[in-house]
Amino acid sequence: MGLVESVPNFSEGRRLDVVEHLADAIASAEGVHLLDRTSDPSHNRSVLTLAGEAERVADALERAVAVAVHEIDMEQHWGEHPRIGAVDVIPFIPLGETTLADCVDLARAFGRRIASRFDLPVYLYAAAATRPDRVKLADVRRGQYEGLRLDIATAGREPDFGPASMHPSAGAVAVGARPFLIAYNINLASDDLDLAKRIARRVRESGGGLSKVQANGFFIEELNAAQVSMNLLDFRETPLWLVWETVEAEAANDGVDLAESELIGLAPLAALLDVADHAGASTADPEETRLRAAAEFLQLRGFSPFQALELKLAAAQGTGRT
Repeated sequence: MGLVESVPNFSEGRRLDVVEHLADAIASAEGVHLLDRTSDPSHNRSVLTLAGEAERVADALERAVAVAVHEIDMEQHWGEHPRIGAVDVIPFIPLGETTLADCVDLARAFGRRIASRFDLPVYLYAAAATRPDRVKLADVRRGQYEGLRLDIATAGREPDFGPASMHPSAGAVAVGARPFLIAYNINLASDDLDLAKRIARRVRESGGGLSKVQANGFFIEELNAAQVSMNLLDFRETPLWLVWETVEAEAANDGVDLAESELIGLAPLAALLDVADHAGASTADPEETRLRAAAEFLQLRGFSPFQALELKLAAAQGTGRT
């Protein structure tokens, strides 16, 4: 198997020393590149992005799971984002010549491996799911940590691997395989959480909105702002610029402007250049200029051209663009 990416989500976004230990565990693995890290205190969640050869990525993830199991206590955890465990979710994503089927095999083997080593209940989701009611991550997370703790032993809620009881401090974990998705948040120029939730219901696919878009509304305390938090499952079908413009129009119906947006982790280069094209940036401009035009259109907070996956991976490998 060739290159894979993984974007593990950990239920810790406030104790940055713990996040540092998680990042160090991944970065210390030979042949693995830690490409990005994001922590959110309101969500109380950190997202790390890594890539490398499949087995080396699995080894790095196992090291990070060991840190999370040791240092994160779900009995003390609270935050805005849904979660079921200290390591909430671990997706495997194909890169290069690696196929989604390869990542399915990897996810299932890895799920069995960490269930055995850490005595963790593991749920398989997305393409790795073995049951139709576990394809959607939201269905796996139903009831969150507190609800799953109560009904994990009931028929239909037992894990795919590991014990039918929560780990006493680390809870449970979802492991899956999926294509690349873009985690994208839009912050409103308002603290109206109900408005953010209404907009999320209107724009997400399940509410009759945009295809391949999942959305929810949150209040981000450190920004004193309501947020529409989204996963874009296929940017070619529903591009970033269309998501921005749709949320903008929905907010305008209530007399509210958009403050800014943010990427959580990385986005494919093509997704950002598509925004540049829509914004009218010249195709003759240098790539970095076009990327900055895309960031300006989306009002991306703290944007760097290295939020384009291909640029960040090439820099990490020391190969330059190919």
